[in-house]
Order: sequence, then structure tokens, then C-alpha cells
Amino acid sequence: MTLEIITPDKIVYSGQVSLVQVPGTSGSFEILNNHAPIISTLEKGQIRIVEQESQKEYLFSIEKGFVELNNNKIVVLLESAGALE
Repeated sequence: MTLEIITPDKIVYSGQVSLVQVPGTSGSFEILNNHAPIISTLEKGQIRIVEQESQKEYLFSIEKGFVELNNNKIVVLLESAGALE
């Protein structure tokens, strides 16, 4: 899957991932390969990603935003994001 995490200032992350976990408004959820299309609001919390090739994990702290998934392309739009690891 392709993931882009974008703020008004910059692209925070762009790459191929095998898993994305986001803090949705109704609770945290994971997006895996071939997940059904979805659009959701995001709450304050952490985004966890696992890179496809290296299986390295990254965490980003967020305040709020939106996530959209369609055809294995995930776009996360945020006001701001901070890398934790």
C-alpha cells in the first residue's frame, strides 16, 4: 500500500507500508492491504505504520485530521504531526 501523511507545511511521510493504525473518532483501527475504501476523521493520538520492505515501525503523534483509503492508496491529512520514533 502507498501511504502519504500530509500537513499544510510538508509531506511528513511517503512510502510503501504493510500496516497503518490510526486513532479514528470511534476508536483506533488498522488498515491492511486490500482494505475496503474508507474515509474517517481522526482524533488526538498516534499513527503507527509498518514499512513494507524493512518492517520498521514508526509512530507519529497527531491532534486531529482525516484519512482516506481507496485502491490501496492511503492519504492522511493533518493540521500537524510530530514523529515519536
